[in-house]
Amino acid sequence: MKMNSAAGVRFSCVTLLSLFLGVVSQAAAAQRAEQSDMIARIFSGEFSAHLPAAPSWFDGGQSYFAIDRADDGKGSTVVLYDTATGEKRQTLITAAQLTPTGASETLNIEALSWSPDKNRALVFTNSRRVWRTNARGDYWVLDRRANKLHKLGGNVAEASLMFAKFNNDASKVAYVRQNDLWVEDVASGAIQRITKDGSALVINGGPDWVNEEELGLHDCFEWSPNGKQIAFWQFDLHGVGNFSLQYYLGQEKTIVTQIPYPQTGPYPVTMSVPYPLVGTTNSAVRAGIVSVSGGSVTWMKIEGDPREHYIARLQWIDEKSLLVQQLNRLQNTDQYLMIDAKTGSTQRLWTDHDDEFIPIGFGGLPKALPIRNGVEFLAMTQRDGWMHVYRISRDGKESAVTRGAIDVVAVSGVDERSSTVYFIASPQNATQRYLYRAPLDGSSDPVRITPATFTGTNSYSISPDGKYAFHSFSSFDDPGIRELVSLPDHQVVRTLGTSEQAKAKMKGLLDFPVEFFQVDAGDGVRVDGYMIKPGSFDASKKYPVLVYVYGEPASQTVQDSWAGNTALFHRYLASLGYFVVSFDNAGTPAPRGREWRRAVYGAVGVLSSKQQSTALHSLAQDRRYIDLDRVAVWGWSGGGTNTLNLIFRYPELYKVGMSVAPVPDQRLYDTIYQERYMGLPRDNAQGYKSASPINYAEGLKGNLLIVHGSGDDNVHYQGTELLVNRLIDLGKPFDFMTYPDRTHAISEGPGTTVHLYRLLTHYLTEHLTAGPR
Repeated sequence: MKMNSAAGVRFSCVTLLSLFLGVVSQAAAAQRAEQSDMIARIFSGEFSAHLPAAPSWFDGGQSYFAIDRADDGKGSTVVLYDTATGEKRQTLITAAQLTPTGASETLNIEALSWSPDKNRALVFTNSRRVWRTNARGDYWVLDRRANKLHKLGGNVAEASLMFAKFNNDASKVAYVRQNDLWVEDVASGAIQRITKDGSALVINGGPDWVNEEELGLHDCFEWSPNGKQIAFWQFDLHGVGNFSLQYYLGQEKTIVTQIPYPQTGPYPVTMSVPYPLVGTTNSAVRAGIVSVSGGSVTWMKIEGDPREHYIARLQWIDEKSLLVQQLNRLQNTDQYLMIDAKTGSTQRLWTDHDDEFIPIGFGGLPKALPIRNGVEFLAMTQRDGWMHVYRISRDGKESAVTRGAIDVVAVSGVDERSSTVYFIASPQNATQRYLYRAPLDGSSDPVRITPATFTGTNSYSISPDGKYAFHSFSSFDDPGIRELVSLPDHQVVRTLGTSEQAKAKMKGLLDFPVEFFQVDAGDGVRVDGYMIKPGSFDASKKYPVLVYVYGEPASQTVQDSWAGNTALFHRYLASLGYFVVSFDNAGTPAPRGREWRRAVYGAVGVLSSKQQSTALHSLAQDRRYIDLDRVAVWGWSGGGTNTLNLIFRYPELYKVGMSVAPVPDQRLYDTIYQERYMGLPRDNAQGYKSASPINYAEGLKGNLLIVHGSGDDNVHYQGTELLVNRLIDLGKPFDFMTYPDRTHAISEGPGTTVHLYRLLTHYLTEHLTAGPR
């Protein structure tokens, strides 16, 4: 009896437990379904603000044109508007004019440029991706006066031209095809190949992989002002190491558009890319000048080993001379060189130098901006500790235009009538951006133009005459507006678009606003940060925290600007019961002075992980509701690398890590980026070792998810494979997800983005309990 009774009790307990687990399982399934639905909605574009693109200036700023939908909804039209009144002046191009003879559909305008007299338009369409940008496609010339539409290139395969540009009178167009420069006569259609040594390893007029990615080079040629010559870059890739990328889906199913197809059917496709890893051989780069009719090339006589220097910028100053900016391999010296167009002889004009590195993308290394008809030009330097605009004369004399403890983030425009330069800066708050103006003679301090009502991030497209600007504003909590303003008074002329409808759709997600702060990161350094508080927040309880990290010199995460779907994803995670926080450690490209930016030199990954962990501890001391026993971290690219650094180096703090497309070993990234911030491996071998998270993998104690696209041409899959192998050697458990054939963006193919963010959400909620305790 007792046994039966006991058995009955056990059966009852099991039954109750089964019922309970069934209820829990159903609840968990319902929660996962809700999570999947919200993530799908976020990344479907449902909440996109869809602000209209800023129009393009016309007639010096007296008018502007916009690409609008045709009245019948079929195709596009190009419409000209009066800047002052907003009235429609005329339809410059109709949908019918954009319809090729015999075609049923109009051309989709992806880019548009004009002849000086505005009678001819050059239309770029049907593009294909080449590495990170859609650089290859079809070009059409529309003659508005003759009402004729002509496709460039003759009988070439579709989408085979790159970087087409009119000459000064639009009688000719130059473009790159098969790594050579070609010139086509618009009237007759005659085509001439003006360079003839282009091949798979010699590129004329276009960039190699690393120069496009890290120096922002795309169309690597320039027409002379008189339209009779072309100056161009040449990249010789002989001797550069080849990196083989394997695409496993085969030609029939691959989602990658830029690869050639030497095989057919289901077999994997291999693409070999000349890619210089740190410390290895770069392509040899030189610059030449060639006549529009072809013939011999006049090579510029630029000193220095062409494999140990970069030609970072090139531009015509007048018909007789060019200005070239040459960087040394360490990227701490920028030589401004005047080139004689006839002989190719070189004269050193001005030099910018930094003991560590010249920033790229933060004020540093834009093209010099000619003023006074090329008699002088404006350049950027942080030689006095802040990024400032300098005025340089042709005899090399310099004078500061901007001054004070203020970093110029970017020059927005010059109004020579009033001797004014406009620029973006934010001296009081490194998370924001505003428009300032200063006199070109540097006689007074900069003055802020953006009104105080626009607290956040502001950008401007200033008209050539300096009278107007298209102003775009956003903040972390507001997708913002786009409007036309007058300058310098910043009065609103008209509003072009708002985000009110989008904000209404995402109201539930915007109930989790951001809070910006500064916090101690050790050694007297205070870093910027933000936090999104969890739903139903109660300050008397403790909540888990997810850290979103980047931490490298290429980007900030802590910016008071609309961050799109990523920020909405973070807000959704906050609604589940997580604090979401982010910190910008020293070395990130914030407008906080040279010392801030140079702090990372030689120690990428070491300094960032130290300051990130200290900042989180400091925040938890100030905010007792942060639960340091429940901490997760995630990031992408450099953020994926720092995720590994944090979970390996500080395992007692970071319990969960989600690392997407990381660089586990810094010796496996490219020359230009990694050497800029770390120096050459032969000079800093220990620094490279200390900065690479793969060398600290034995520290892993928590839950780690590693994600990578197998077709990543930027941060190669190899690094992740080596890390996986290392973790196996160490006997460390971890989780791993490969996205076949996907690039660094892991966005190609239907459903990819949603799948990735569902994966991250599921991993976080599975391994880090949400909600207060």
